[in-house]
Amino acid sequence: MTSFSLKIIAIITMVLDHFGDAFFKQTTFFNLIGRFAFPIFAFQITEGYVHTKNLKNYFFRLFLFAIISQIPFMLFRSLFANGISLNIFFTLFFGLLAIFLFDKIEKSEFKLCKKKNINMAIKYFIACLPMVIIGIIAQVLNFDYGFFGIFIIFTFFAFRRKKMLMVLIFILACIFYYTITILRYGYHYLYIFLALFTILPIVFICLYNGKQGKKIKYFLYAFYPVHLLILYLLFH
Repeated sequence: MTSFSLKIIAIITMVLDHFGDAFFKQTTFFNLIGRFAFPIFAFQITEGYVHTKNLKNYFFRLFLFAIISQIPFMLFRSLFANGISLNIFFTLFFGLLAIFLFDKIEKSEFKLCKKKNINMAIKYFIACLPMVIIGIIAQVLNFDYGFFGIFIIFTFFAFRRKKMLMVLIFILACIFYYTITILRYGYHYLYIFLALFTILPIVFICLYNGKQGKKIKYFLYAFYPVHLLILYLLFH
């Protein structure tokens, strides 16, 4: 499965998710299918970081479309929710920043202890701190998917060479996320299905063959705010 195939799955499921929000204004099967989208987008951020030829431009594009998408996102959310939230591009931008800082610290040569294993453990702990801080910021500022979103991007990058461990941590993170949701809002059977459908896209991610396929980079960036605006105009 190519990167192009993954992106198409993410786009289709995202549209279904947002259509469900706009039309039904409550959780439906469309929203269950929509849980496929974010894990795939999160995985694509890690692939983008690894393969990009110009990291500065990558950061700039994500931040630019985060700004561009915010008004369409707020208009869209006004159809079914109150309060201010920041769109998914902010989550992806800060997720990219988290793995960039992790990568730089992990590859650094500083030594805090003479014992190699202890020094590696300390360095890994320090490398993870930016992710934790950024995740807390994402949660406090109400980014789409909050701390969970940042952590998933981090997981796909930090454990990309250990696929079984990556899958296990991803599944545990999804279970933990929806357990916290249940504790916060009370039990509803739909949370179990939401957790399951959030976990399922890991199957497609594991089928990824490392190839890019067709390029739809700018289409994907532009599609997000445009489809949100269209849904708002159709259903407000």
